[in-house]
Amino acid sequence: MTALMGLATRLGLARLMLISGTRSGPEELAGFADAAFSGGVDLLQLRQVGAEEDELLACLQAARAVGYRYQGLVSAYESGHLAQRFDADLLQLPERGMAAGKARAFLHEYALVGRSCHGPSAIDAALADPQVDFLTVGPVFPDAGPGLALVRYADQVAPPSDPTAKPWFAITGITIDNLDQVLAAGARRIAVSHAITVADDPAAAARALKDRLRQAWNDDPAMQEFTFRVFRRPGEDR
Repeated sequence: MTALMGLATRLGLARLMLISGTRSGPEELAGFADAAFSGGVDLLQLRQVGAEEDELLACLQAARAVGYRYQGLVSAYESGHLAQRFDADLLQLPERGMAAGKARAFLHEYALVGRSCHGPSAIDAALADPQVDFLTVGPVFPDAGPGLALVRYADQVAPPSDPTAKPWFAITGITIDNLDQVLAAGARRIAVSHAITVADDPAAAARALKDRLRQAWNDDPAMQEFTFRVFRRPGEDR
């Protein structure tokens, strides 16, 4: 469990999520995570199809050890059992994964649960579920998916500047070249993978994305007010 509390505040102020595989193992992942966090990644989520649980656990622990130095968050994905072994602060569930209430049985009392959402009905369900704390919304790109219309829908029903709304991250296919389209559609948080994982300089790639997100928050008076209100939010347990 992360030593610093206020997980909900830290998540609310997060702008850049990175979804990464295990790479060649814990040692390489730790070096990669250090570059990513140093460049401005707020939250690293580990996903690796077909990986053994012990391998995932070792990589999560390596990433969290690095994240401590940057006050960065690390999230498990899908598996409640893995999240329990990791003592995860965050667990994201697939759109059709286990119920969020059931997932909480694997987590410590302050942990946060996320839900992947691929359509308006999934967004509505996640927002209505008191056990869900955050969402990812997409795929935004390619155009064959729900695309920017889904981002606009999420902005309508859960405005990023509303401190009472659940935070959501636009996801899939987002790069520094199309980020302005995503911001124009209403997103203020994004989740990326290849934009950083395949970059020659992961720190520089993360920094470019984070700088543009920071500019969007600074240029938006509503987000400035949001930041002030989140910092002032009293009595937070999670």
